[in-house]
Amino acid sequence: MSEQLKSLFLSSQDFFRANPGKATATFSVTSSGDGALHRQVKIREFILDIDEPQNLGGTNKGPNPVEMALASLATCQEISYHLHAAALGIPLKEVSVTLEGTLDLRGFFAVDDETRPGFTGIRGTVKFDSTASREELMALKESVDHSCPVMDLFRNRTPVEIAF
Repeated sequence: MSEQLKSLFLSSQDFFRANPGKATATFSVTSSGDGALHRQVKIREFILDIDEPQNLGGTNKGPNPVEMALASLATCQEISYHLHAAALGIPLKEVSVTLEGTLDLRGFFAVDDETRPGFTGIRGTVKFDSTASREELMALKESVDHSCPVMDLFRNRTPVEIAF
């Protein structure tokens, strides 16, 4: 599998270096619901249930949006680790990421205009099943943290326009 990932990664690098105009990809989702807080998100051919826990007014039919944001970061990191490890020739059998984020709910419930509604901090750990040296894993981590699209979303402002 790592040889396939390495080939995919390196051939993609070569292609996008030679064709920068073809490097843009657009992803889309559609969300709607059948109740106030329970939502269904269509992503390609997949339907995901998103909801709030009962103590926040939901029916607990799925993870909530901030849990999905953490899941997006964790899985994007894991996928990036596998791709970058293969490309760099770093042995990686498996990787797992555990994250937790803290919210001050006064921001979400508009209690205090000075309180951010988003995460005030995210903490986590990465566990590797690898025979690589600590130095190789540190180089891999730097490569992944620099290239992970969802990490970039958390670290940098992204222009957002939502019209009605």
